[in-house]
Amino acid sequence: MNPTDIIDEFYDPGSVAHDILIIHSKAVAAKALSVARHVSYLNPDLGFIEEATMLHDIGIVFVNAPELGCHGDKPYICHGYLGRELLEREGFPLHALVCERHIGAGLGITDIEKYHLLLPRRDMKPLSIEEKIICYADKFYSKRIDWCGLMLIFFLHADEAVASRIRTIIFPEAEFIFSKSLVFIKNRTIPARF
Repeated sequence: MNPTDIIDEFYDPGSVAHDILIIHSKAVAAKALSVARHVSYLNPDLGFIEEATMLHDIGIVFVNAPELGCHGDKPYICHGYLGRELLEREGFPLHALVCERHIGAGLGITDIEKYHLLLPRRDMKPLSIEEKIICYADKFYSKRIDWCGLMLIFFLHADEAVASRIRTIIFPEAEFIFSKSLVFIKNRTIPARF
């Protein structure tokens, strides 16, 4: 299975949502694999971790998060169970569980009821070591674009086309910062002070 092929079925390659999802997922996958290697005595499945991490947020396509390039009709918190439903339809039931169980580091029925969350009433806590590692690694990276996220995008792509889309769609007021950061990124150096 190639997670990128699955992502490309539901996201237009080159779109803001696609770029953000891929960049976020690659960062989380790298962290998750690093963590998994540190707990090798627990025998985590590295292949599954890499695949499932790349797909854990596939459900954002259904949510209303214009800052992520997503224009669905569901609240953001729903992306986990919606991703589960999508991956189950695609024939990946174990990967699907990761989608659902990574939200908020896992949610129990009491959490869902207590906070009146718009989620199915079922336990959504990570169970397997792979689910727990992915859940943990995901907390280190936001999909929301900020200065650090932009630097990550530029380092991963160093591509003026992507930079231009991010500038014009998400942060049109930050042209000066982008143009200066591109110089540093293309030279593969980071200034001592921004």
